[in-house]
Amino acid sequence: MAVFIAAQRGQHRIPHAISCRALGVSQSWFYKWASHARGGTLPPRAQRRARLAAEVRRLFEAHDGKRGSPMITADLREDGWRVSENTVAELMREQQLVARSGRRRRFTTRPGRGRWRAPDLVKRQFPAAKINQKWYGDGTEIPTDQGKLYLASVMDAASRRILGFTVSEHHDAAAAYGALAMAITVRGGQVPGVIMHTDQGSEYTAKAFQAACQRAGIAQSMGRPGSALDNAVIESWHSTVEFELRGIQRFTTRQQARPAVAAWIEDYNTRRRHTACQKMPPAAYEQLLAAREEAA
Repeated sequence: MAVFIAAQRGQHRIPHAISCRALGVSQSWFYKWASHARGGTLPPRAQRRARLAAEVRRLFEAHDGKRGSPMITADLREDGWRVSENTVAELMREQQLVARSGRRRRFTTRPGRGRWRAPDLVKRQFPAAKINQKWYGDGTEIPTDQGKLYLASVMDAASRRILGFTVSEHHDAAAAYGALAMAITVRGGQVPGVIMHTDQGSEYTAKAFQAACQRAGIAQSMGRPGSALDNAVIESWHSTVEFELRGIQRFTTRQQARPAVAAWIEDYNTRRRHTACQKMPPAAYEQLLAAREEAA
């Protein structure tokens, strides 16, 4: 504490940040202590920093510890704060706010036994400038105490919005078909020219899935067997599922899991900021893309 007293009295002119790091305390704590020691109030800059630190913690806890400094910075700016990402990262370090780390997911691909395979029309050129150019599909597990559920999803590459999904007890063509049918319905019933990229799992080589694509004017595309990188966009989505849903929530029953997964996907589409969407939620980013296309 003698270092703090010296810093307060100006005896050694030690910068506050250095003395705080040396003693392992936050600057906001130091300013509060210093103010109490002087019997006065915090200076305006210190007051702002203390309020900002409290808001950073509130946002971090409001999102269950899932957001790092880039997304919290975006939230703060939307709320009217003028703040840099470096400052937010520093405040998070001071308060020991560390976003949860993800874990590797277990893959659920079951190779199709038939001879038919779609060509790879994407060839790892994943982005799309407009919606309804490239869709990506795949499935992942949702564990419950009663046993596994399977989440099949369809994502638009341009907006990263989840257009369709099913939560099923079976990892099969019906689940994949259901997710595709929902996506087609969301987009108005006909989506000619869309590329639907998946792995070579049996659910995507099934005749029912092929027929649904043909009816909607969708061109099927498939990556190579066993190559997760050929479908990296949807694999990234599954990492998000692991990081922000499965790693946090434990489901006792399948009945409990189904509405929770649906609600979480709705939140992902409408509220969760995405780095690939200029830190906007996918649904809001779609509106921006539509406005740009209208203006062009």
